[in-house]
Amino acid sequence: MEPILLELTNPDDKQAYQRTKEIAATCASSNIYYKDLELFASLLDHEKSYVRTRAFILCCSLARWDSEHKLDTILPDLLKCFHDSKPTVVRQSLNAILELLVYQPQYKDVIKKEVESICLSSYKDSMIPLLQKDCSKVLELIQEL
Repeated sequence: MEPILLELTNPDDKQAYQRTKEIAATCASSNIYYKDLELFASLLDHEKSYVRTRAFILCCSLARWDSEHKLDTILPDLLKCFHDSKPTVVRQSLNAILELLVYQPQYKDVIKKEVESICLSSYKDSMIPLLQKDCSKVLELIQEL
């Protein structure tokens, strides 16, 4: 397994999350991790929800550098996270997709369709208002684009 994937799947979630934050921060100013986009995407179906979330965040943080249109291939896997069994994955994915939309607005229609198809009734009642708020935020941004 690639060293960067080992860091992101580290059983010590605090270390793995810290590494995710470092990579995402670097992505804001450098395309050094763009070559790893497909590696990050390979974790989108990982058995652990925290790993799936990290992968989603990193893929979205690389959207600004996607000059080779790699997201065309990865987007269907990203959008599956909107239907994850874990509401935390869905919420964090909805928040992370905002960055992707800003830098790759051509995906707004497909993202809008996917957000509108999220089945909120499959989550606990306490999560539904939070998920609705997150969905609304994404849909508002799409409308502004």
